[in-house]
Amino acid sequence: MKKRTSRAALALLVLVMPVMPGCPDEPGDEDGDQPFFPEDYLDSYVEVRDCRGSGDHDLNNIRILAGPSALAPYQSRGAPFPVDAVVIKEEYDFGDLTCTGPIKQWTVMQRLPDGSSPATLDWTWQRVDDKRKVQAQDEPRCISCHQGCGVAPDGYDGTCAIP
Repeated sequence: MKKRTSRAALALLVLVMPVMPGCPDEPGDEDGDQPFFPEDYLDSYVEVRDCRGSGDHDLNNIRILAGPSALAPYQSRGAPFPVDAVVIKEEYDFGDLTCTGPIKQWTVMQRLPDGSSPATLDWTWQRVDDKRKVQAQDEPRCISCHQGCGVAPDGYDGTCAIP
């Protein structure tokens, strides 16, 4: 009888116990955010700014690439960026002057619909580590910097780098 009671109690516990969500794999990935760019982005993204230093990105050297739908607006600076267009900053160690070593992290911008987020310039930002884990989203420092440099002639539509 004791075994039967234990099995019945276990069955009852399973039926009434709430479904528990899975635990995050790593800190900074609590909500399962995925990077805005595919793992094989180098197959379709184009370099729009070569390797150079960036004091705004923790003194890392950066290289900027534009996704397929971001390329023409980034280069022409006349057409609007379409929704979901992506611009990536690959970030390299300060001593990597050619941006050929391992990537330390990515800073990524993805275009939102016009007027949907004026506080973020209608972009959303991610900081992604070298293992492709999203570490932060819409950090205030990204937004405040891009508000100041994202206008012509030194920027365009929230992007700061001159091609």
